[in-house]
Amino acid sequence: MLKRFAFVISDLYGGGAEKSLLYTADGLRQRGHTVRVFTLRERIEHRIPEGLDIVNLAVVNRFTKAITNGWVEKWQAKQIAKAIHDYQADVVLSCSCDRITRHIQHPNLYFWIKGDTSAQFRHSAKREKKFSKQRTYYNGRKIIAVSRGVEQNLQDIVGIRPAYIQTIYNPYERQPFLEMAKEEVSLPLNEYFLHVGAFTHVKRQDRLLRAYARSGVETPLLLLGKGETEGEIKQLIAELGLENRVTMLGYRTNPYPFIQQAKALVLTSDAEGLPRVLIEALLLHTPVISVDCPSGPREILTGELASFLVGQEDEKGLADAITRMDQSPVEIDERYYQQFLAENVIPQFESL
Repeated sequence: MLKRFAFVISDLYGGGAEKSLLYTADGLRQRGHTVRVFTLRERIEHRIPEGLDIVNLAVVNRFTKAITNGWVEKWQAKQIAKAIHDYQADVVLSCSCDRITRHIQHPNLYFWIKGDTSAQFRHSAKREKKFSKQRTYYNGRKIIAVSRGVEQNLQDIVGIRPAYIQTIYNPYERQPFLEMAKEEVSLPLNEYFLHVGAFTHVKRQDRLLRAYARSGVETPLLLLGKGETEGEIKQLIAELGLENRVTMLGYRTNPYPFIQQAKALVLTSDAEGLPRVLIEALLLHTPVISVDCPSGPREILTGELASFLVGQEDEKGLADAITRMDQSPVEIDERYYQQFLAENVIPQFESL
């Protein structure tokens, strides 16, 4: 049965949530469904798939941002609800704009939750205030969680009591990543470990650097990214005497040639939702090492890779995993990413 899907998101500027929304929306469109993406402001960074219908509702602007309050939110939600009604949507998915869309009543409105606030705020004084706000938003509502870890933590730690909750992974097609990985780039090394991620405290490059130094491997380490902690990372590289083995290459719009050629990709974050970079590495048949942060890595590192999932604070275990991967890299095949392929994920959205 073909349906009319509406996706609602603040904008199409930024990281993984926006990318996965576009992949999902276009995947449904390609299977014959009618799909429209409603944005709340005109801000687009990502490539829009050809044929995908994007409508800017312009309900977020300098005036609404200046006077944000409950009344403004309700006015914005009313405009969105009218657009959804006129479009006659069968299924509505709200992503990253739930502060506004929580005011909308639609029988098939799902809140698509991509991040794990239980981990992001576990050391924050604002933890209970944030959790209380989420309970207000989502109690009695329908939720799609990006990973089983997110689903479990929303209920067990945040304390949300939804009317309905289901985990659906982000969908992936392998071929586009293979095509992007073909781009000619100047690789500084023939063999290297790789970390791809913003330089922020949550990504914990400091944890990676200490474990890498402890491992004693000679295979160099490359860091791709930019951000607020860049100066701290440079200083730590010097303190650990790693200047000759660690290279910071800055931010790259297309990291996939680097990922494909890496000996392994390493993730050391304090918190994730369902870390795209691990899945994308596997799609390129690059092995991965990860700390067991909430949430997602545990669901991605399966089979032989499960032994390369290490405790979040276990830097010795992380160093050992780097050494073992250096000595005997895991061979990656489709078994490791089958559950994330669009052909297996999109039908789950169709069943909503």
